[in-house]
Amino acid sequence: MSNNVNETTHFGYKEVNVDDKASKVAEVFHSVAAKYDIMNDLMSFGVHRLWKRFAIDCSGIRPGQTVLDLAGGTGDLTAKFSRIVGNTGQVVLADINDSMLKVGRDKLRDLGVVSNVSYVQANAQALPFAENTFDLITIAFGLRNVTDKDEALRSMYRVLKPGGRLLVLEFSKPSNELLSKAYDMYSFNLLPKMGKIIANDSESYQYLAESIRMHPDQETLKGMMDSAGFEQTQYYNLTGGIVALHRGYKF
Repeated sequence: MSNNVNETTHFGYKEVNVDDKASKVAEVFHSVAAKYDIMNDLMSFGVHRLWKRFAIDCSGIRPGQTVLDLAGGTGDLTAKFSRIVGNTGQVVLADINDSMLKVGRDKLRDLGVVSNVSYVQANAQALPFAENTFDLITIAFGLRNVTDKDEALRSMYRVLKPGGRLLVLEFSKPSNELLSKAYDMYSFNLLPKMGKIIANDSESYQYLAESIRMHPDQETLKGMMDSAGFEQTQYYNLTGGIVALHRGYKF
């Protein structure tokens, strides 16, 4: 019997049992996997590609290094890192959701990305890798879906090599009140409607909008990374703070 029988956490704006959140998040991503890429382009007007490019530019990754693309979904970052690390490097695309992994694997194979990429179904809170394995870990738009973010950050710290770095690309808190109001209107009115039209699933996109609002703000996440052991932690606001890139090092 679970020790968490009376412990709850948020699933969007709902309170659910801690043990139930992972399966509920899984249902969302099983539902949206097939339309995930097209919805990303529509929802962000293509700007998600610029956010990811900025993350790659901040990664400092070099040929021959080892990368963990955590919650890597359909493999956008993996494809780029695969080219950078080359044949002497390695990229692991890890996701807790097998539907997302399958979509990512099929897409990357279609792009000819095969030789230096492996696929692992993994929970960020208990990464199945040895200590000091990776030069870089990225988690893009995935941390907000993790049940215990502090435990996940500690798990990432453990598997990073000394000198390695973590990049967290995630929706955050807009810095301007006018932008924040416009963003709320878009997220809660247009987003579920787009999800209904494109993916025949308004509820999953309602959850995604809610999960963004429940995610820690920029300073809180920075403090969480510091508490997990990361050093020289800093963040960059993108698109007025709608998205932030956090970077921390393991020394």
